[in-house]
Amino acid sequence: MARVTGIAYVRYQAPDLDLMERFLLDFGLRRASRSTSALYMRGTGDSHHIHITERGPQARGVGIGLTVDSRAELETIAAQAGRDVEESNEPGGGVRAVLSDPNGFRVDILHGLEVAPPVAVRAPLVLNHAGVNPRLGTFQRPLRGPTHVSRLEHAVLACPDFGAARAFYEGLLGMKISDRLYAGAPDATVVAFLHCGLGERYTDHHTVALMQSDRAAIDHCAFVALDWDDLMLGHQHLKAAGHFHEWGVGRHILGSEVFDYWRDPFGHKLEHCVDGDMVNDDHVASNVSIEDDILSIWSPPISPTFGEITALQQPVEPE
Repeated sequence: MARVTGIAYVRYQAPDLDLMERFLLDFGLRRASRSTSALYMRGTGDSHHIHITERGPQARGVGIGLTVDSRAELETIAAQAGRDVEESNEPGGGVRAVLSDPNGFRVDILHGLEVAPPVAVRAPLVLNHAGVNPRLGTFQRPLRGPTHVSRLEHAVLACPDFGAARAFYEGLLGMKISDRLYAGAPDATVVAFLHCGLGERYTDHHTVALMQSDRAAIDHCAFVALDWDDLMLGHQHLKAAGHFHEWGVGRHILGSEVFDYWRDPFGHKLEHCVDGDMVNDDHVASNVSIEDDILSIWSPPISPTFGEITALQQPVEPE
């Protein structure tokens, strides 16, 4: 069965590219390419871009891009979805099939994307622990400034048609359940954390998460920081710049990430994270009640606006 192997980017729409770029620079992304109609932002890793903003009248989430390892797998998924394989007309090149999931999200299936030169950054800090002191004769002096975002880790999609979404991502795209949340009865799943089904290969605990909702939206997307200090320095930088802090810093239970959530100028929720779990297909999924205290091991109290999402009011259909 064909399967996706990772997440390439998240795609939004917003009316002001200048305003979005200023926020994303403070968030720790860098410009990869820009036109009059779209902004492409990258991290320090080798992906050409990991965040797209299209200019449009309405601020909303549009969709995501997912990668496959071969053109053959791309063609298999495209054929099963009734879509053509085409040369991409966007920066970063490659070939793609543009799908629409059951809730109207645009899902680009991608192969052969341009590899960008990584951005030089400091090495992650080595920490001394109780009884273990690997850092001898060196000092911790990371520089102040934005977080050094390395890559996109995951996107969480709010889905009115939750069951059809699971069939799409698990069935067509070969993703696997990492953990589930239920409401009421254990078989009443309302959140599914999905990892790429790569067999014995380890991958992020969730590349896509699906949550039952009364409207379709990208609830949030998460970007990996260099290390703990890098996340905290980015927190201070964003706070000093006057951006809207949503929730954090804390550590999640499912996925284990240290997290910090912010809002961009248009209300989209973005997460800095570090130290997330890695799983493979031998992982045994848990099934946890959503009524339990399952969002964090430790954190400040959850913000009253954390559950607010930007609606995808007009689903984007593939061209």
